[in-house]
Amino acid sequence: MDRLRPESVAALPAHVATPRYDREALQTGIVHLGIGAFARAHLAAVNEVAIEPTGDLRFGIEGVSMRSADTRDALAPQAGLYTLALRDAAADGRPRERLQVIGNLLGVQVAPEDPGAVVSRIAQAQTRIVSLTVTEKGYCHDPASGALRADHADIVHDLAHADSPRSAIGVLVRGLQRRQRAGLGPITLMSLDNLPSNGDTLRALVLGFAARTDPGACAWIERECTFPNSMVDRIVPRTTAADREAISRSLGVRDAWPVVAEPFLEWAVEDRFVAGRPRWELGGARFVASAKRFEQLKLRMVNASHSALAYLAASAGVATVDAAMALPSMRRYLQRLIIEEIAPSLGEIPGVDLASFGAQLLVRFDNPALAHQTQQIAMDGSQKLPQRLLGSVRERLAHGEPITLLALAVAAWMRYLDGVDDTGYAYPINDPLAPALAQQLANAQALAEAEPANLQTERSRVAALVSFAPVFGDLGDAAGFIDAVAAHRLSIRQHGVLATLVAVARSGGQAA
Repeated sequence: MDRLRPESVAALPAHVATPRYDREALQTGIVHLGIGAFARAHLAAVNEVAIEPTGDLRFGIEGVSMRSADTRDALAPQAGLYTLALRDAAADGRPRERLQVIGNLLGVQVAPEDPGAVVSRIAQAQTRIVSLTVTEKGYCHDPASGALRADHADIVHDLAHADSPRSAIGVLVRGLQRRQRAGLGPITLMSLDNLPSNGDTLRALVLGFAARTDPGACAWIERECTFPNSMVDRIVPRTTAADREAISRSLGVRDAWPVVAEPFLEWAVEDRFVAGRPRWELGGARFVASAKRFEQLKLRMVNASHSALAYLAASAGVATVDAAMALPSMRRYLQRLIIEEIAPSLGEIPGVDLASFGAQLLVRFDNPALAHQTQQIAMDGSQKLPQRLLGSVRERLAHGEPITLLALAVAAWMRYLDGVDDTGYAYPINDPLAPALAQQLANAQALAEAEPANLQTERSRVAALVSFAPVFGDLGDAAGFIDAVAAHRLSIRQHGVLATLVAVARSGGQAA
């Protein structure tokens, strides 16, 4: 089978949407760090829609892989072209798919191979925006406090080796330094990761690094560059070999790395772009004065529910999100979690009906065409819990409100850290703090190893885990939180994950 490439686009089947602009005239105006599946299914998809009707060819994307060469190696022979497959189910339950070839990704660099080239690209005069999807762990920060970790190995390296930065923060600062020294204009730096106030967080980390290396550049960045906050939402499962084969058959040419996503897309972003921007609103973006409420909606409702489902399902041995949603107890639990403990903390959000949004969210989770793996969602829990679950926990505790349903999600994460599910299947813990978490878990287990299984001994174990400040911060002193989690942990230990889920979903009370 021939390869997807510019020369083959015109011959693709009529049902495949293709670029309708002069791709050879497209300039690189956006540098994107972390060019994984999500960025290609979200940012680049919206950017594609913005280019054609406006004829604005200043905002092609240069992608940067921060770790491996896989994406570059797959897409370089295709001149950056790839297919976006939007999948869901029709009213009769049959899977359906819409294919679109995305053309605005002009190339991919691999930062570890040549970090200087990435720094140079940021310092190009035509670069207007640098965006990021490097996941929570890519910010080299403390997830509980949001502060730059000066002791992080990559930050230590980058402070000492200006010419070969490893971290996203180091790459950004070195590129901005070069712009400032060359007399070039400021640019916009835009985080698309699931962090609270992600633009403000990125700004603080960049300034914290710059202050340690170049006070002059730090002052220029603080004064001139913009860091809009944003919220992005689209479910994008990992592309499988079966996906590649099926999409290539439909195209009639081989696409080495397509991406798969749900049709739903949301993007709320503050309209603060110092060097201009594409008309992303044509592709579904919502420009807002403040993204804070939308960020909370995404983190606390979408991401929190997704994580709660993932840790419960993965610990029980349920492989995919749609299979988990087929469990009546899971659906009932998530409904209660959203309505009773998450939505009340969000207040009113302009243009959003929370009840309808929550109902639509469960329909999205039902999507059988995605086969989204619970183990994929469960990755990097130490970075996700503080933003997705623990903020709501703190607010409800402060107001004397119950946290039964949130506490079950935390208990499920602790259960997941055991590394073996209720069916006996063993799995690795993919988390940047995995060694420290393993030690914390071992210490907690040893603390009451010889004691009988009762609520008091379980409380001792949970208290030891919750004392891990990089994840839980000040919640180590929250007796009500420890009690709620311990009751669920004891039930999971005695009866298993699914039996505990059934009991909680039925009553809304603590399982015993």
